[in-house]
Amino acid sequence: MPDIARLPPDADAVGQRLLADGAVIVETLFEPDLIDAVLTDLRGPFDEQGLRFTNDFNGYKTRRLSGILGISRAAANVLAHPLILGVADHVLKRHCEVYRIGSSTAIEIMPGEGNQVLHRDDDFYPIRIPGVEFQISAMVALTDFTLENGATRVVPGSQDMREIDSITDDQVTQAVMPRGSVLFYLGRSVHAGGKNNTEVPRTGLITTYSLGWLRQEENHYLTIPREVADSYPDPIRRLMGYQSHGPYLGVYPGDPDGHFYDS
Repeated sequence: MPDIARLPPDADAVGQRLLADGAVIVETLFEPDLIDAVLTDLRGPFDEQGLRFTNDFNGYKTRRLSGILGISRAAANVLAHPLILGVADHVLKRHCEVYRIGSSTAIEIMPGEGNQVLHRDDDFYPIRIPGVEFQISAMVALTDFTLENGATRVVPGSQDMREIDSITDDQVTQAVMPRGSVLFYLGRSVHAGGKNNTEVPRTGLITTYSLGWLRQEENHYLTIPREVADSYPDPIRRLMGYQSHGPYLGVYPGDPDGHFYDS
């Protein structure tokens, strides 16, 4: 079973290894108090609406929440952590001027859930461009991730676009890591949720960061109320998508980075 590299929190080193291996872990990046605050914000919504996304792909014993910045203000300190953004800079800014949150989802795998089907996150885009990563993902462990409770399954090196059906069990590993750690993986890397054979849930917060000229997976403009979006500082609003991409794409009045011109 292959290993996932575990590196200290150096954005360039993590980004370089991510491009080479398809997945990297940085352990205990976040303080327990911040993790506890996010979990507290998520608990009520998990219980009230977490099962509305159940299906064959997501599982029937897995709670999910989207629009995280509309649910948890504490989560903004996770989504915009300097290391995570530094890794996104290293990988994504080779092919864009700015990037945005593609989606952010809290996932609670409950006892008795089975293995999720292996997949690639960016397969919903209809094309591939050789050498261009459309997005990266950062899975933050809000509880310990173990072999027994459903730690994310990953296939290191699978950014080579091998056929998923050809992947054998010995090519799959699990991202075992303590709470507060983060697993980075490329949008092309094959992965899936794991089986929970314990009596307690396994909870994570997965956020994707996509090239600024791509359509976001999650529509933050409609998912998160405008008054909530406006209450965040400018860097968070920009991550949601309230920014242009360079001087001509997605421009709007008052944007200092965009141009308006007459046809």
